[in-house]
Amino acid sequence: MEQIAISNAAQEHFRKLLDTQEEGTNIRIFVVNPGTPNAECGVSYCPPNAVEESDVEMKYDTFSAFVDEVSLPFLEDAEIDYVTEELGAQLTLKAPNAKMRKVADDASLIERVEYVIQTQINPQLASHGGRITLIEITEDGYAVLQFGGGCNGCSMVDVTLKDGVEKQLVGLFPNELKGAKDVTEHQRGEHSYY
Repeated sequence: MEQIAISNAAQEHFRKLLDTQEEGTNIRIFVVNPGTPNAECGVSYCPPNAVEESDVEMKYDTFSAFVDEVSLPFLEDAEIDYVTEELGAQLTLKAPNAKMRKVADDASLIERVEYVIQTQINPQLASHGGRITLIEITEDGYAVLQFGGGCNGCSMVDVTLKDGVEKQLVGLFPNELKGAKDVTEHQRGEHSYY
């Protein structure tokens, strides 16, 4: 794994914080409940006596970041920044793979589609309290999806499916997927494709 991208502003912020700690203290970057919908990323102080033998050390200009071996694959493509805005400054940690481990480019279509749903589509739907679950991919290339949460009974579910989810999935898998169907549509046999 490559280093976690820590912006210069964030590195300066960490250095200032570390200067107030015991000498030799670095930072630890971790994921609690990695690979689950409840995954949470965090950063903490890592005093010299808290470094584990299995930790991976990532060296930056003025400090090191330690990551435990369980969190490591879920922090792939993670970025840490320190953003200053009118209302103050804040540390941001983006870890797109925290809830689900990144899949290989040669993984099965269902694994790659599931990864996109968990890391890109569900975070967008979560702002409305909704989510989708991949039920299956039909032999003729349709992703069968089940809407849940705030999407259940929502009058915009068809628009979300066709203009949002389907466009995004077909755009990412143009030679493998023809479209997306709602599981209730699929079960009723509407738009039959058998």
